Amino acid sequence: MARIGYARVSTTDQDLHIQTERLTAEGCSLIRSEKVSGKSRDDRDELATILSFLRPDDELIVTRLDRLGRDTRDVLNIIHECEQKQAFVTVLDPYVSTKGDMGQIVMTVLGMVAQMERRFIKERQREGIDRAKSLGRYKGGKQRIDRIEVKRLAGVGEKPSAIARILDCSRMQVYRILNENV
Repeated sequence: MARIGYARVSTTDQDLHIQTERLTAEGCSLIRSEKVSGKSRDDRDELATILSFLRPDDELIVTRLDRLGRDTRDVLNIIHECEQKQAFVTVLDPYVSTKGDMGQIVMTVLGMVAQMERRFIKERQREGIDRAKSLGRYKGGKQRIDRIEVKRLAGVGEKPSAIARILDCSRMQVYRILNENV
């Protein structure tokens, strides 16, 4: 039986230290961590690795349920995958484990709360943006891709896939920029 810790933060400027320290204190023999959004399972390679290597009686431990995911369906699917491998999921704060009969029910309720919290965050963010716009203070999100460079590369005949590779972004982002003001 292995105790495997999973730590996650949403952005690269956030710190994993508190989570990894807590997981170590809980006796996790292995801790995998990543800096990626929890709104879906896309790009969560460390979680996928843990799930692929779980064995019967292993325990996946997270500090809080929202570290596992922000969407109820995703959280329940992760728990289901663990159960299919006869492994368990334990959340430290508040302490809940799928080892017991009531654990599954409590996990479902906590998953719903995590999803609700995500909706509230998005709603507060939208309200803040709308208020800033009304006061003339909104400048938009930080530009991550050099739009001028995308258009220049396209102008010299580079294809969207090549531009995406050169600028280390997705092809979809390139297409969005190229289709702006068309």
